[in-house]
Amino acid sequence: MGSKGKKRMVLPTRPDPPSVEQIIEDIHRAYANDPVFSILQDPVVCDEELKESSNSEVEARYLQSRRYLELCERLQEARADLVRRREALITAGESLERSVAEVKRSAI
Repeated sequence: MGSKGKKRMVLPTRPDPPSVEQIIEDIHRAYANDPVFSILQDPVVCDEELKESSNSEVEARYLQSRRYLELCERLQEARADLVRRREALITAGESLERSVAEVKRSAI
């Protein structure tokens, strides 16, 4: 069935954005340790903390990326090895079938 026969799903309309009063109310209800608002409290200390956490986060992402790339390389090597083994098994299977056929012919 083509795509023309399918019904299009109607998405619900987006809600209206919050009013200024609702935003202010949310800000006042936020916890004191909320990271979004704690940055604004002490800019000097928070800038240093932000730089340190940012640097450590960047380092963690870098290491994670390196591990990912190494894993991808190992997976590609494993895939190539499996392809070689599969081809060897297919060749061995064909050879075995020929040998079995020869044995059957000689037994008759």
